[in-house]
Amino acid sequence: MKNINKNRVFRFNRRIRGQTDYQQRLRLVKSELTRSVVRGSNKNMLVQFVNYADNGDKILTSAKSIDLVKLGFTLNTGNIVASYLTGYLAGKRLLKTKFDSECVVDLGLQSSLYGSRVYAAVKGIKDSGVNVRVSDVVFPTEERLSGAHLTVKDAAKIIEKTKKAIEGIK
Repeated sequence: MKNINKNRVFRFNRRIRGQTDYQQRLRLVKSELTRSVVRGSNKNMLVQFVNYADNGDKILTSAKSIDLVKLGFTLNTGNIVASYLTGYLAGKRLLKTKFDSECVVDLGLQSSLYGSRVYAAVKGIKDSGVNVRVSDVVFPTEERLSGAHLTVKDAAKIIEKTKKAIEGIK
């Protein structure tokens, strides 16, 4: 939305541009739990663990699906399997920081569709050992997470190799 009056400052500018739902954010911040922020684009997935602070949110750790390429993942980074592995990588990185609390999922303005890439990333976080408040009903099936639906040759081997590489990170 274009600002016609240049001297006026809008109070909720991010809401006007459709970037923030302040009611949802307030509920998540009031819970005083670490937020596991999951954001997706067409070709990538981003998973961050964020704590609220008065002077700005503090990111504890993050992972992007591009990071999987460095670990030997040669498949598309925008699918369900890559989302699962990105969540798994972010969870392992968080556990290395001696994190032992509980997390709540922050999807932002994304649609909440059961079995989607967003929930595949949350499943990866949960499988890495992080305690996440979410129901098991929303997760994709195990055959989708393991890559059985992919037509790429040796997809299962690539996925297992990448998962072992994630577990071997110190």
